[in-house]
Amino acid sequence: MKPVDREILRLAVPTLGALIAEPLFLIVDTALVGHLGASPLAGLGIASIILQTAVGLLVFLAYATTPAVARLLGAGDERGALRAGIDGMYLALAVGAVLLVAGLLGGSSAVAAFGAAPEVAAAATTYLLISVWGLPAMLLVLAGTGLMRGLQDARTPLVIVGVGFAANALLNAVFIYGFGWGVAGSALGTVVAQWGMAAWFIARIVRQSRGVSLRPRLAGVTAVAASGSWLLLRTVSLRVAMLATVVAGSLLGVTGLAALQVALAVFSLLAFVLDSLAIAGQAMVGHSLGVGERAHVRLVAGRLIRFGLLSGVALGVVLAALSPVLGFVFTDDAAVRSALVPVFLLLAVGGPVAGFVFVLDGVLIGAGDGRYLALTGILNLLVYLPLLWLGSGSLVTLWAAFALGYIGARALTLGLRVRGEAWLG
Repeated sequence: MKPVDREILRLAVPTLGALIAEPLFLIVDTALVGHLGASPLAGLGIASIILQTAVGLLVFLAYATTPAVARLLGAGDERGALRAGIDGMYLALAVGAVLLVAGLLGGSSAVAAFGAAPEVAAAATTYLLISVWGLPAMLLVLAGTGLMRGLQDARTPLVIVGVGFAANALLNAVFIYGFGWGVAGSALGTVVAQWGMAAWFIARIVRQSRGVSLRPRLAGVTAVAASGSWLLLRTVSLRVAMLATVVAGSLLGVTGLAALQVALAVFSLLAFVLDSLAIAGQAMVGHSLGVGERAHVRLVAGRLIRFGLLSGVALGVVLAALSPVLGFVFTDDAAVRSALVPVFLLLAVGGPVAGFVFVLDGVLIGAGDGRYLALTGILNLLVYLPLLWLGSGSLVTLWAAFALGYIGARALTLGLRVRGEAWLG
């Protein structure tokens, strides 16, 4: 095995464990709530997309922090690297507090905007108004994860998030079925687990600070926000695409929306599996550019593309094989299970393209090419929305527009970028 491959796997394998814990939170919630009935499951779908949008828009707290810290580390400035990560955590806490207030004040209105049936809206509102209390914690976890990965430490996030996932699963089972709290119990269990993870990250970083000031610096926090502005815009385009997909799904009725929620949960899991390679790319590309090794950056990008394509094929084969029975994990509703089979097969077909997309996204983030990602993200969205409108008549055509049309557009714009030299800075 080549040294660069060993380095990719050293970062990607533990990153995979940490990354899949986040969609596994949603998978566990979906599976447990799904057995309460189609309406609670559909309500979870609406609440989840709102929460994922809030957190997803601020994923730059990790994605901007990782390459920034890695570059400083590569340049030999370890104290500066730690300081940049700490500033990111203060920004995360401040933004999380704002989101908490906004969620409490506007959560009910956000659910109502989806126009779902009354019983679905009631379940979504209950889940959302409890879950927003965990938003500051999740943003702290994002920032802390970005700092650790930038320091080339993928193991610490794995341990923390892995324990958090186990706690979430246990708490949800107890609260939903043991205490009979239903969808509210699912939300509360997740919030408790999120704050536990945040506290662990804070304690770990305080121990590692080694004399670096832990006080907030306005200039540093502002710099983190500015560096992530293009990534924020890039993420806005991604979240608008996801929101538009759920809005279109809500017009398909309770069964269609419930099936779409399961499909999105599985897609998130597959995406985070592939994103483990992307985040390894962020750390490795950022570190190599800090050292000034452009040729090594090219080598890393090429090997990551190969890994991404192969991983996409492997995941697609597994998903296609499981497609007839996978629905039983999530719901007792026969109509929902039947609707899921062709959607899972479409997911499987698009696996290699998704692997290509997620890997190159990470490579360009690591290179600091946020402006290109933001501008092409808007272009990709403009391509997708007409396709979504054309495919909104059924769940299968809707999902084809997303998994093949939208992801395909991203593959084209990312592939064209890495053919040149501009992204290397």
